Amino acid sequence: MEISITFKNIDSSDSLKSHIHKKFDRLDKMLDSPGEAHIVLSVEKLRNIVDINLHCDKIKIHAKEEIENNMYSAIDTLSDNVKLQIRKYKDKQRRHLAGDKQSIKIHPEELDLSDN
Repeated sequence: MEISITFKNIDSSDSLKSHIHKKFDRLDKMLDSPGEAHIVLSVEKLRNIVDINLHCDKIKIHAKEEIENNMYSAIDTLSDNVKLQIRKYKDKQRRHLAGDKQSIKIHPEELDLSDN
């Protein structure tokens, strides 16, 4: 996964960059093809804000997390959120491709076969 990191109102640090790469490289295994992520880290007063735009083939995910006083926990929470969104998208695709459409299936009990 190609990750670009932008810092706003915060000094760039190697420990934050390595933490981001560690968290989001795990998500790369869930994707079908290589993804591209743009992450923005910013600080406004006491709030630490992490914002991500993730693009991969057909998946486009935008997520934002705000937590007070701890950038690392904001990154952790955001990666969990993105992980859930990827899993939800993949489950939806799997159901669609499997033809599991309960709303359009007609059960034999519901058919009226009388010609009278």
